[in-house]
Formats: sequence, structure tokens, C-alpha cells
Amino acid sequence: MTPPGARPPPPGPPLVHVIDDDAEVSWAVATLLQAAGMPAHTYASAHEFLAELPSIEWPAGGCVLTDIRMPGKTGLDLLHDLRERGFRHPVVVMTAHGDVATAVRAMKAGASDFVEKPFDDEALLSTLRSAMAGPEQRRAGTAEPPRSFSPRSSRQRADIALATELVATLSAREREVLELAMEGKPSKVIAFELGISPRTVEVYRMKLMARLGVGSFAEAVRLAVLAQYGG
Repeated sequence: MTPPGARPPPPGPPLVHVIDDDAEVSWAVATLLQAAGMPAHTYASAHEFLAELPSIEWPAGGCVLTDIRMPGKTGLDLLHDLRERGFRHPVVVMTAHGDVATAVRAMKAGASDFVEKPFDDEALLSTLRSAMAGPEQRRAGTAEPPRSFSPRSSRQRADIALATELVATLSAREREVLELAMEGKPSKVIAFELGISPRTVEVYRMKLMARLGVGSFAEAVRLAVLAQYGG
């Protein structure tokens, strides 16, 4: 308890709660975060995290980093549970490389962002810093993007407006390729459905990434999901 008349102690640095059933991955991520000045606490399962959740103190800027594929309760299950509990802190999910459909489902279930495994250290740190930035944190738990969705912060509104503007610059064919990829369809299937070659699909992927100004297809997917809220 703070003595009468005394100033409360300054808040601690943002704490990242890392949830992964792979102990080696959890250890590696926690070590990276600690070295970057982000204290981390690890959990072997979503069940373990939820059991401790009522007693966790949340300094400003804290967030959750969870694997998506775990035995028992998955990362998607965790997102739904957190939504039901009214959880109001950012949740970043870790997905397998190229698992676009799962990443889309996670963001629609309330994830603030996602990173693909194996991830680049700087990409992970940048994603977490972005998720934890700002005085108002994103709410984990808006399911499908309804027309009545109203972003809670000016930062969210700005992100959605920018994403909507960028996605609107795509050609009709580029948008088709992006939408089909977001459904989890591989390039060969997209090529068959659109009547073009797989190589042409890859060309469209590169073109739409350049038009959106992103360095990875995962970033393009994130913009497309955000744009759905502004549609």
C-alpha cells in the first residue's frame, strides 16, 4: 500500500505473457523479449494462463503472445474465452508459415496481430511493440467484422482507414488473389479457379504486396482483415 501523501510507484515495463506448449520455443521467445527490455512470463498451455489470469496484474502496455496450435485448448479457443471474459489487452498469435486461413480466423476472433513461425526476431519485436503501443489498447474479442463495429480508439480508426484506402488501390484480379489466399487456398488452387497459371498467381501476390507497401504476404493479409472493418 502507498503511504498517505506519497506518490505511487511508477508502473513497470510492459509484461508479455507467452503461451506455448513447446518449452524450447517459450524459452527462446522469453529470452529474446528479456534482452529487448520486455519482461516475459511463460505458460505451458492456455489452461494454465486462464487459471492464473484472475491474479495477474496488468501494467500499462502488457499483452499476450500465444501459439495457435496447442493440444487441449488452442489459441483460437483462448481468444474466444478471453472475449467472453471481456479481456481488454492485445493478443498476438503465432501461426505456422503460410497458414493464412488460420491467421485470418484468429484476427476475426479478436487477435490484434499475428506472426508466422519461424519468425524473424525483429519482426516479432516490432509486432509486439505495435500491439502494445498507444494509451488505448485493442480489445481482444470482436468476432466477425459486423457493419456496426465501432473502433474504440483513434489509433484503430486510423489503422482501419489506412488499410481500407490501401486495399482499394488493388486491381480486381489482385483482390481476387488476395481474397482466395485468405480462404487458405494454395496458389495452384487459386490458379485453377481463376484460369491462370500458378506462376501468374505468384506474380499477382508480389504485385499486390508492392502496391500495399508491405514486405510479406502476412502483412498484406493483416491489412485486408482491417479493411473489412471499414468496408
